[in-house]
Amino acid sequence: MRYPRLLDDTTLTALLREDAPYGDLTTRSLGIGERSGRMRFYARGPRTVACAEEATRMIELAGAVHVHQLKASGDIAEDGELLLEAHGPAGALHLAWKTAQTLMEYAAGIATATRAIVEAAASGCGSGQAAPVVACTRKNLPGTRAIAQAAVTAGGGTMHRLGLSETLLVFPEHRAFLAASEQRQRLEAVIRNAPEKRVVVEVPGYEEALEAAAAGAEVIQLEKSPPEAVAALAEALQARDFRGLIAVAGGVNSENAGAYAQAGAAVLVTSAPYFAAPRDVSVQIEPA
Repeated sequence: MRYPRLLDDTTLTALLREDAPYGDLTTRSLGIGERSGRMRFYARGPRTVACAEEATRMIELAGAVHVHQLKASGDIAEDGELLLEAHGPAGALHLAWKTAQTLMEYAAGIATATRAIVEAAASGCGSGQAAPVVACTRKNLPGTRAIAQAAVTAGGGTMHRLGLSETLLVFPEHRAFLAASEQRQRLEAVIRNAPEKRVVVEVPGYEEALEAAAAGAEVIQLEKSPPEAVAALAEALQARDFRGLIAVAGGVNSENAGAYAQAGAAVLVTSAPYFAAPRDVSVQIEPA
C-alpha cells in the first residue's frame, strides 16, 4: 500500500532551511559542491519504514539529480537493507543528508512502535473477533503533527483525533464546568447539535460509563482502567443493549494491547509510539 506524502514542498524546504539557512559553509569552503556524488541510506536494525516519500522529495528539493526510493512507508526493512539511493552534486547531498536521515529515523521509531501495538492487539482477538483500532493521540511534539500522522499510518494505526476542531470528545475536565443536574441535558444537546459526529465521552470508571451510555454517548472511553474493568463494563453495556464502542486510554502499549482486545475494547488510544527510540539509518556518501 502506498501512502500519500503529508509534508508538502514548502514544509520540506523550511526544514532544509532550518538546518542550513545560509547554505552549507563546509561544503562551499572546500569547493566540492559541484562534484558528482552518490548517497545511500541503509536500515541499521529492523523497522517499519516511514516518511520515506518525504525524505526522497527533500533530497530532490536540495538539488539531487536522481533519487531512487527502494522502500515505501509501511514496508518492513531488515537490518542492512537499502532504503534509498541518491545521485547528484555533493553540495545537494550534504545539504539534505542529516535532515532527511533524522526525519526517517524518528518516523520509523513511531511507525515501528505503532505496528508492535497493532500486532499485539490482533494477537488478543478470538476467532471471528475484529482487532481493535490502534489510535494515537494528538500528544505528539507540537509542530510535528503531519510527521506523526504519516508515521502512525505507516505502522498500521490511525490518529485518535488530529485536533480539537474535528472531533467531539467530552472529558471530565469539560464536565467539571457543569452541574450534575445539567450534564445529561448538555450531552444530549451536543449530540443534537453535531449529528454527523460520533460523540466520545471519557470517564474514570464503571458508574460514569453507564451514565454516559444512558445519555447517548456513542463511544465510552475508559481512562487508565485495567483490562478486567474493561471486560466488566463490556458485559454490563451488552446487557443494556449498548450499540456503541468501548475505547481505552492511558497506559496502552504492546504489552497489554492483547489483554485489552480480549476484554472487548474496540479502540486502543495511546501516545506510547511518540516516545519510542528512533530507528537508526546508516548513510554513505561517496564520489560517483
